[in-house]
Amino acid sequence: MSARSTHEKWMKAALEEAGTALALGEFPVGCVMVYENRIVSVGARLNSRTDGNELDHAEVVALRSLSSLLPGIDYAQVVAYSTMEPCLMCFSTLILNGIRTIVYGYEDVMGGGSSLDLGALPPLYRAMQVSVIPGVCRRECLAIFKQYFLDDNNLYWRNSLLATYTIAQN
Repeated sequence: MSARSTHEKWMKAALEEAGTALALGEFPVGCVMVYENRIVSVGARLNSRTDGNELDHAEVVALRSLSSLLPGIDYAQVVAYSTMEPCLMCFSTLILNGIRTIVYGYEDVMGGGSSLDLGALPPLYRAMQVSVIPGVCRRECLAIFKQYFLDDNNLYWRNSLLATYTIAQN
C-alpha cells in the first residue's frame, strides 16, 4: 500500500469521527491517532454548540484519550490524522506531547497553525522536527465543512473567514 493510500485510509476514519460530530451539531472535526498501523485513539470536536468552549478540539480529545489508554508509548511513532488543519493550540499541543507527523485534510485559512516556523521560536521548539502532510482527502473534508456551514442551525464560526472561504470552494 502506498503512503498516499495509507494516509487516505486513516483520514477516512477521521472523517467518520467528523461525521459523528456533525450529526450531534458539533463543528465537524475528527481526529484519529495511528500507532503501528492501527488506530489507538479517536476524537471529535466537543462543546462547539455551547458556551464558546475552545478547549475540546478533536486533536486534544484524541490526545487525552491516547495518554490514558497507552501511557508510555513513543509518541514520535504516532501519526495524527485530522479532517482540518490543526489550529495553533492543537498544533502546539500535539508537538509538545511528542507527535511528529500530522496529516490533515482541509486547510484552516482562519486559524491553521501548521505553517508555524518552529525555527524562529525558542530552543524547545526550534529543535523539533515535525512532518506536516496537508490535503489528504481534501475534497471529502471540504464537503463535510461545507455541509456544516450551509446549515442555518450551526452557529459556530458562522460568517467567519473560514465559513466564507469554505462555502466559496468547489
